[in-house]
Amino acid sequence: MMNDGAVVPVLALVSSWLVFVLLYASHESKLGGAQRSSAPSRAVQVGVLLDLRTAGGKATMASISLALEDFYASQPGSSTTVALHVADCKDDEITATSAAIDLLKDFKVQAIIGPKTSTQARFIIGIGNKTNVPILSYSATSPYLSAKQSRYFVRTALDDASQAPAIASLAQLFNWRQVVPIYEDSDFGRGIIPYLVDALQDVDARIPYRSVIPTVPTDDHIMAELNKLKTMQTRVFVVHMSSDIAARLFVLAHDAEMLADGYAWIVTDSVGNMFSSLDQRTISLMCHRRTSSSTSLLDLFHGTDNRTLAHQTQQIQMSSNCGLMSYDTAWALALALRKVGPLTQGFQMPSPQNSSSSNDLSMLAVSQDGPGLIDAIRATKFQGISGEFVLVDGQLQASVFEIFNVIGNSYQNAGFWTPKFGLSKNLIVSSGPSGTVGLNTVIWRWPVAQYNLPEVGSGRWLERSCRLLNVKKDVATGAFDVTGYCIDIFEAVMRQMPYAVPYEYVPVVDPNIAINMTVSYSEICYQVSLKKYDAMVADTTIILNRAMLVDFTLPYTESGVQMVVPMRETWSKSLWVFMKPIEPRLWVAILVVFLFTGLVIWLVEHNSFAAENLPISLANNLMKVVARLYPKLKKWLSKFALINFVLLVWLLEKLYSASLTSMMTVRQLQPAVVDLNQLISNGDYIGYQSGSFVKDLLKSLNVDERKIRGYRTDQYAEALMKGSWNGGVAAIVDEIPYLKLFMSKHCRNHSIIGRVYKTGGFGYVFPKGSPLVADVSRAILKVTEGDEIVGIERK
Repeated sequence: MMNDGAVVPVLALVSSWLVFVLLYASHESKLGGAQRSSAPSRAVQVGVLLDLRTAGGKATMASISLALEDFYASQPGSSTTVALHVADCKDDEITATSAAIDLLKDFKVQAIIGPKTSTQARFIIGIGNKTNVPILSYSATSPYLSAKQSRYFVRTALDDASQAPAIASLAQLFNWRQVVPIYEDSDFGRGIIPYLVDALQDVDARIPYRSVIPTVPTDDHIMAELNKLKTMQTRVFVVHMSSDIAARLFVLAHDAEMLADGYAWIVTDSVGNMFSSLDQRTISLMCHRRTSSSTSLLDLFHGTDNRTLAHQTQQIQMSSNCGLMSYDTAWALALALRKVGPLTQGFQMPSPQNSSSSNDLSMLAVSQDGPGLIDAIRATKFQGISGEFVLVDGQLQASVFEIFNVIGNSYQNAGFWTPKFGLSKNLIVSSGPSGTVGLNTVIWRWPVAQYNLPEVGSGRWLERSCRLLNVKKDVATGAFDVTGYCIDIFEAVMRQMPYAVPYEYVPVVDPNIAINMTVSYSEICYQVSLKKYDAMVADTTIILNRAMLVDFTLPYTESGVQMVVPMRETWSKSLWVFMKPIEPRLWVAILVVFLFTGLVIWLVEHNSFAAENLPISLANNLMKVVARLYPKLKKWLSKFALINFVLLVWLLEKLYSASLTSMMTVRQLQPAVVDLNQLISNGDYIGYQSGSFVKDLLKSLNVDERKIRGYRTDQYAEALMKGSWNGGVAAIVDEIPYLKLFMSKHCRNHSIIGRVYKTGGFGYVFPKGSPLVADVSRAILKVTEGDEIVGIERK
C-alpha cells in the first residue's frame, strides 16, 4: 500500500501522461484539418531537447505543441510553420550534447529549444555559436551563462540573479541579519551565490555559512548537512536546487524537526514550482517565484469551442514556470519566423581545408539563415502568459515576483516584489506604493507570543546573588528552574525580538552536585567562544579581556564599581556632653559678646548705677535682670546694646535645644573611611566578590594583593563587622548592582562611598559574529527604555 506522501507524485505522473496524450491527439487532428483546408506552408526544422523520462519533460512538450497550435490558429496565413524534432537528452551533459549534434546533422534544425539544465546548456551554447543556430532555453537560469557573450544563446527564463534582491528584501523586512544558503554543487546551484551575497550586504545581512549539497546526494549526505545546520545559531535558510533534490531535503528536514518552530525557509523559483507534489507534513517555509498574470492567460485563450478541453488541461499543467516559459518560448520563435519569412539559404558545409579533423563537431554545417533569425528572436516583444516577454541582450527581463506564504500543503499570496518599488501588498504597475509597502499578514507555524532562543547556557556561578540569578533543580524530575533579575530581563528582551528562536537553559554547574564549586565568568566566556554554549545568560560584566573572546550585547544594568564600608558611632559618653551641641569656638564667642555688652552698659551707665546702688548678679534670671535693669537705663545706647544681647541669647537657646535633642534621640554614624586611598595608606584589608574581575581592578589600583580577600555576597556583612584586624575587612569593593542588593538588607550600618570606577555593566554573551547580538541589543533598548523595566526592578 502507498502512503499519502506517495499518492500525489503518482497522480501527477498519470495526469501528465493523460495531458500529453490529449494534447498530442488534439494537435494532430488540428494540423491534419489545416493541411486539408489550405496549401502547406514551408516547414522550418526546430529541435527540442527534453528529458522525456520525467513528467515535467512530457508536460513541457505538451506546452510547446499547444503554443504552436495556438499561434497558427490565431494568426492564419503564415508562410512558415515549425516542424518539431524531439530528442531525449536525459539528465546528463554528454547525452544532451550528442542529441544536439544529431539534430543538426540529421534534421538540419534552424533553432533548438532547450535544454533544461544550465550545465547542459553550457556545452550546447558552444555548438550554437559554431553553427549559427539559435539556442533558446526556458529553464537554464544560472548567471554563469551569459546571453551577452554568446550571440546565439537566448534565455527566455529569468536569470537566477534577479531573485537575489527579492530575497534580500525579505531579510530586511523581517530583520534577519544572517542567512544560510542551501544549494546544489553545480553551475546552477552556485550561480546565484555571488549575487545573493551582494544583495544581502546591501541590507546589512550576511552569509555566515554555505551549505553545499552534492548533485547526486544520498540521504546520509543531506542529513549530515542538516545536523550541522542545527548546531548553528542561524535559523533562516535559502534553498536553491533542483526540485527532486529539494523534495528529499524537505522530507529529511521534517524528520530532523527543522520545519518546526523557530526556522524560516525561503525557496527560489526552481523549488517553488514543485509544491503540488510535496507531502503536506514536510513544508513550513517562505517562498517566492515569478507571477503569472491570469488576465493575460484569459486574453490569449480566445479560440473555438472545440479547443476548450485542451486549454483547461493546459492551465492545470502550467502551474509551474517551466510550462509557462516553454509556452512563451515556442510562441516567440514562431513570431520571429513569421517576421523573417521562409528560410531559403540553408546550411553551408565547412571546406575540407579549414577542417583539421573529421569528428562530428568539425563537420557540422553552418546555418546561413541563423544571423537574421537570431536578430528577429532578440527583437521579439509580446504579452505572454507568463507576463510581458521582453528580451534585453538576449535575456528576459524581470518584471514581478509574487511572494507566497506556504502553510502545510497550501499557500496564499503574501505580496509582490518589483525592481522599482520593492515589496508591496498589492501589485503595483505604474504608481507609487502609497501605503502598500511590505507584505500581507504572514502566518508562521509558531504562535506569535512564543519567543525562544537556541540553546542558551545560563552560565551560572553558584555563589552569585540568588536575586540576580538563581538555579534550582527538581530532584524528582531533574528539571532546572532558573529565576532572578537577569532571567526576567532576558525573557522580557525575548518578547521584544522580531522573530522566534528556541532556547534551553543549561546551568554550567549542577547546584545539587557541586555546591562549593566556583566557575569564573571569564572561563565560561571562553567556553562560549569555543561554542560549547550558544550564549551566556548571567550577570556578566562587560570588560575588555572578555570582549576579546566573545560578543556582548548592550548592557542592561548601570555600570560601575564602588565600595561599601561600615558606619561608626560618634556619640560621646563624656560628662561634658552638654557642651557638644555648640562648637567650642561658638562658646568663646558667646562669652566675648556677654562681656562686651556688659562692659558697654557699665561704661555708659556707671554714674547711674553708682547713684542707684543697683545690685546685679549673674545668678539671677536673665529676663528678670533685664526687666529690672531696663527702666533704670538712662542712655539710649545702653538700651540698644541690651536689646541686641537679649535677641542673641534667645536665638542661641533655640539652637542649643534643637541640637541637644537631636543628639540625644538619633545615633550619630560616620563612614569608617572615605576613599580607597585611605584604605591603602592605612594598610587595611579590602574584600571583593570571589571570582569577580574586581580583584584585577584592585591590583591595577596599587592595592597589595596580600591585602585582598575574597567573599561570597552573603559573607559581606560578617567580614565588615569583624573589621580589618580581626580576620575581616575594612571595606568591600564590588559592582554597583551587587552593592545595592547588599544595602537593601544592611543599610542601617553601612554606606556606599568613594568614586565610581566605570565598567561596561551587565550584558549577555554570544560567540563572535553571532547574528543575535544586534537584534538582542535592540530589544534590550526597548525593554530598558520602557515601563516594563520598572516592574522587574521592583520585583
